[in-house]
Amino acid sequence: MIVTLTMNPSFDRTIELDGPLERGQVQRAAVTGQEPGGKGVNVARALYAAGCATLAILPGAQSDPLVLALEAAGIPTATVPIDAPIRSNITLAEPDGTTTKLNDPGVRLAADTVAELIETVVARSSLATWLVLAGSVPPGVREDFYATLVRAVRDRPNPPKIAVDSSGAPLAALVASGARVDLIKPNAEELLQLAAAQGLDAGGATHDELEANPELAVSLAARLLSPSLGAVLVTLGSHGAALVTEEGCWLAPAPRIVARSTVGAGDCSLAGFVLADQRGDGPSGRLAQAVAHGAAAASLPGTTVPALGDTHPDDIVVTSLPRTSAARN
Repeated sequence: MIVTLTMNPSFDRTIELDGPLERGQVQRAAVTGQEPGGKGVNVARALYAAGCATLAILPGAQSDPLVLALEAAGIPTATVPIDAPIRSNITLAEPDGTTTKLNDPGVRLAADTVAELIETVVARSSLATWLVLAGSVPPGVREDFYATLVRAVRDRPNPPKIAVDSSGAPLAALVASGARVDLIKPNAEELLQLAAAQGLDAGGATHDELEANPELAVSLAARLLSPSLGAVLVTLGSHGAALVTEEGCWLAPAPRIVARSTVGAGDCSLAGFVLADQRGDGPSGRLAQAVAHGAAAASLPGTTVPALGDTHPDDIVVTSLPRTSAARN
């Protein structure tokens, strides 16, 4: 089983436009939809769609529309009650795949709620193979939350592998803390932010330049590895993804697709990675499934997650680069 934690879930509303977004103008929606969201929730949805046993942990009342939607979809959940409704986010999707997101900051969580969430994660992940900690932390949660939680999980016997997909101060605090994680999954912008927080020189590269130069992304990710950080999976948008471990580095370009919405594509990439690891794939197979899952998600509307049959990992070409060579680039 794979357990996910989403500290800042959202009920995501997607509006597909029939033309480019025009600021200050009235535009009609071509298609609208609403799905339970938040990074960890999206990972759990993608795993469930692939037939993998999963449990989504999140703060929310049992009567909240997002929680009810997850239960109606059959996705196992464990919630810690809160008094306020879960936030709603809005995504505007243009015909060329460009997406604009309007994100609510989320519900402020009390200290006792945060403590109960930690207790729930520690207890429910005791039999898990992977624990995925994903997304931003809401108001009221300390920046070192992920580091604190990882240590709590590691203090128990036979802890699961731990993957973290976050950004900004919470991710930087985790990496700097020395709390041991098996995988982080930044995108290009998040990788640059993390590198800057760790004092690494990226040569002034922008996230667009990093996406277009996967070898530079590999080099930067390789310099983040440490005894407490086992691997980095960097998603590079339409340019694919890279996987960096102490054993080596692997690159995989994305297949050509017609993008409908990129929202949640990175979350599906992470789901594909842990799914492939669960079935025993090696590094190249895990990266291929990650890229295939992300591409399939981007070709679907809104935050729709792909079924396993929608992904085509055998079509993904993975090349390897020695770890020592990457570090010198």
